[in-house]
Amino acid sequence: MNIYTENLQNVVEYTNELDGLVERAVKETLKQEKIDFDVEVSVMYVDNEQIHKINKEHRGIDRPTDVLSFPMIDFDAPCVPSYDLTNEIDPQTKCVPIGDIVLSLEKAKEQAELYGHSIEREIAFLTIHSMLHLLGYDHETSSSDEEIMFKRQDVILAELGITR
Repeated sequence: MNIYTENLQNVVEYTNELDGLVERAVKETLKQEKIDFDVEVSVMYVDNEQIHKINKEHRGIDRPTDVLSFPMIDFDAPCVPSYDLTNEIDPQTKCVPIGDIVLSLEKAKEQAELYGHSIEREIAFLTIHSMLHLLGYDHETSSSDEEIMFKRQDVILAELGITR
């Protein structure tokens, strides 16, 4: 597994512990979802202004958001690729690039304060949420899909020992 991170913001303090938290959240999501191939994920940390621009450009939504997911693999159902991934394997890394995560640390901090929990909990939650999107989950398709995805998020957070 390869996780590439890049800090493009200077609003929230960036630390190695942050990368470690994101890595733990990515690994636990893959473990809980029984992904049996090596994956590659990139995570960009941005501020509200940057994610606002990306959200408007890619989704037509003119406001900042907390996290955006850009999947590179199509799924028939969550965690079930719609085609053989053999040709997707990067020959150098031996991993399948599954997508990109863009996470606003500024929005994560705001939401942590709003919900009364730590920024670490919020970042872990947003990482897991985004990873599930990369693996084919979509809470916007139906209320039952939303319920399934949110239950998965809760299970993974609990496995990490991260609570409100």
